[in-house]
Amino acid sequence: MQTLFIILGAVAVLILGLFIFSLFLPSSVKIERSVFIPADAAVIFPLINHVRTWELWSPWQHLDPNIKMTYGEKESGAGASFSWVSQLRSVGSGHMTIAESRPDSFLATNMDFMRMGTAKGFFRLEPVTGGTVVTWEMICEIGSNPVRKIMGLMMDKWVGEDFNKGLQKIKELAGSKDSR
Repeated sequence: MQTLFIILGAVAVLILGLFIFSLFLPSSVKIERSVFIPADAAVIFPLINHVRTWELWSPWQHLDPNIKMTYGEKESGAGASFSWVSQLRSVGSGHMTIAESRPDSFLATNMDFMRMGTAKGFFRLEPVTGGTVVTWEMICEIGSNPVRKIMGLMMDKWVGEDFNKGLQKIKELAGSKDSR
């Protein structure tokens, strides 16, 4: 019986410690990755500005071949949108809208991951010698929930690898378009 009380006490101290630790964690998480693409921004930008082309490079759409996509009336530029529904937990369901679109330089998105929360996404295209540096960034509001804040510590690792895959696919697509 004494062993049970020791175990329960240790669990209580651990939970209290994690709760106190979470008070010092930020309520938002930023994930950012960049890649150099040896192509002009004018070749790359349509791949991110036109919502139907996301199917070609999005790392999450390749995880579920049965994903259900629904597109809004507008398919490119500010106001263009799509929704997705997937039975896979790693893909989930949600909605994305292009909030701002500056040709060949910047794109901002608003994303709603339903129960998982919301996020703002950004693509920056910076011309450099020999090509363009494309930066993909996402800022997720995770709120004050201690469990979500602690999980937020792992988001850069989890989502960052997906960003790398998506950026590499954009690089491949831009290379094939540039060579035409």
